[in-house]
Amino acid sequence: MSTATASPCSTQAIEERIAPLRARLTGHPLYSSIRTQAQLRSFMESHVFAVWDFMSLLKALQAALTCVAVPWVPTPLPDSRRFINEIVLGEESDQFEGRAISHFELYLEAMQQAGADTAAVDTLLRQIRSGAAFVPETIAAPPPAQAFLRNTFATIAAGKPHAMAAAFTFGREDVIPDMFRQLVRDLNQQTDGSLAKFVWYLERHIEVDGEDHGPLSLRMVADLCGEGSCADEAKWLEAAAAAEQAIAARIALWDGILAGLPAV
Repeated sequence: MSTATASPCSTQAIEERIAPLRARLTGHPLYSSIRTQAQLRSFMESHVFAVWDFMSLLKALQAALTCVAVPWVPTPLPDSRRFINEIVLGEESDQFEGRAISHFELYLEAMQQAGADTAAVDTLLRQIRSGAAFVPETIAAPPPAQAFLRNTFATIAAGKPHAMAAAFTFGREDVIPDMFRQLVRDLNQQTDGSLAKFVWYLERHIEVDGEDHGPLSLRMVADLCGEGSCADEAKWLEAAAAAEQAIAARIALWDGILAGLPAV
């Protein structure tokens, strides 16, 4: 008996195509190689750039799916419109200890609490605020982070919402396994709470990503690529390629961070 395969114009087909890459990512040796607070600081000093560029990918999707111009007009795809606005609300202005804060800003605070160096990302923010052109190759980020930024911003620059949605959905959600979060919890206890904000950051993402966001992000990809008689096979193929590229870029980032970890 033959096994039925998913339609090429479906999120299931993308999930089947990227499954080997996802397995490599979730089983990456980086997670089990971080054993000390110094190694975790090294991880954060590169990972923070992925936390930062996520917001640009998110904002590009918000611009594509909602109307941010004046005069305002309603856009199509209301379910995806609502979803992306909900994500922006949580990522850009979540509630933490009675105050509004973006997850990126909280990550910076977590780095400071842990004793990690924020100089490179602080410099990047100052340059952007001053109006300087953003060129990933010239920023003072670790080389693995530079390569990761190049991939993200190439996807944004291509201006294809379906590809951005696929990179967002398949390349950014649920990439930190349980064992790594437990390691951080253990280190936090050993260091008298010096990783408390980082623990909160990791746990918060599991909380918000594990409920409605997974199915809704898949719905967004389907909305943008079309379904049934409205399916655009070229868009589905581009979405699958973008998903693969996003995961491959994450694996390369992890490879680079692993290679640069300080010795125990």
